[in-house]
Amino acid sequence: MRDAFMYWIVQFGAGLLAAAVVRGIVDPARSTTTVTMALTGHALLAAFVVELLFTFALCHVVLNVATSKSHRDNSYFGLAIGFTVLAGAFAVGEISGGAFNPSVTVGAALMGMFAWPTLWVYLVAQVIGGAAAGVTFLVLNPDDK
Repeated sequence: MRDAFMYWIVQFGAGLLAAAVVRGIVDPARSTTTVTMALTGHALLAAFVVELLFTFALCHVVLNVATSKSHRDNSYFGLAIGFTVLAGAFAVGEISGGAFNPSVTVGAALMGMFAWPTLWVYLVAQVIGGAAAGVTFLVLNPDDK
């Protein structure tokens, strides 16, 4: 559990740092492409569902290719993880913004991409998706604790 908390702290720190760097580099007066996703009604439910599903998929892929004892010599895990994010971004990016990670969600909100009142939808869906992926991984790989 200590490792998990340290990982979360580093992840959130990296997300905040990335948001600060982007804010420092991109001139808001010249950028016309940033639109804040303010979800309501059906779109809010759709964002919840796709964030949960793709967070589950991403976490399950990470657990299987990067942490599994049966894949110790896997040098292609970055491709599997990257293409999972890419597939999710293309498949549901228009629906939810394709965050799939609480650190990305908070960083994107700091950059004005996600509306703050709807962050709970992302965070709840991502926690449920990540926890479900962890439980699924342990059930399918009982020797990999």
